[in-house]
Amino acid sequence: MKIIVIKIGGSIINQLEQPFFKTISHLQKSGDCYPVIVHGGGPGINEALNKWEVNSSFVNGLRVTTKEVLEIAESVLSGTINKHLTAEIVKAGAPGFGLSGVDGSVLKVKPADPQGKLGYVGKVVQVNKKWLELIMDNGGIPVVSPIGIDEKGQRYNINADMAAAAIAKELKAGIAFISDIPGVMEKPGDHSRIYDYLTKGQIDELIKEGVIHGGMIPKVLSALNALEEGVEAPVILNGLNPQDIVTYLKGEKAGTKIVMEEVHHA
Repeated sequence: MKIIVIKIGGSIINQLEQPFFKTISHLQKSGDCYPVIVHGGGPGINEALNKWEVNSSFVNGLRVTTKEVLEIAESVLSGTINKHLTAEIVKAGAPGFGLSGVDGSVLKVKPADPQGKLGYVGKVVQVNKKWLELIMDNGGIPVVSPIGIDEKGQRYNINADMAAAAIAKELKAGIAFISDIPGVMEKPGDHSRIYDYLTKGQIDELIKEGVIHGGMIPKVLSALNALEEGVEAPVILNGLNPQDIVTYLKGEKAGTKIVMEEVHHA
């Protein structure tokens, strides 16, 4: 079973149109691969927090999650966003199954910070993959929101990239981080020249030089984190050109792959 985890960040969700979801649907129906969608929702959470006048802060890129923040984050992630994406998959002709990591304890967690500075932020310790496999075995596409649960039944907010990497590792799947550009560009703004492969050393250098900048930094670092977690060759792909996903799955050149060592072509 060839599985690909498709990580959709909160900032691109509203840019994705039906051709993207139809491509995902087609992949599943054709048997070319079994997609699992994992999504974030930062902008939606920020909007809801502002609406309810609830303050939140970040420590090392992770949202400090009080009980109040958790309730709002869960309602946005597992409610509004998860059901929006699931409905788009259904509209594209495939059975989408929206669930959170709480359902069936799909994402079992422990506190990410034992000292409690992050509040209810979880680190995935186990992926209960049988429920995801059950959905896929019956022709469905799981759409997972990054809320997890511990052994006492306490729910936690999880960084969506880390949740996606944990799921990909457990399912022995590939992972694609969906972006709004074709990959990491050799020159900022020049979409015609894309890095096919990048190593950790190259990434560090390109960030220092400002070639990788802005919103591309977290995407590249998330892909690097997935690689370090044991996921083979994570890739950054353009969700606004969904054919790139098909091209990548055929083993052809698409997007930017993050690898351990430099790739030398004969």
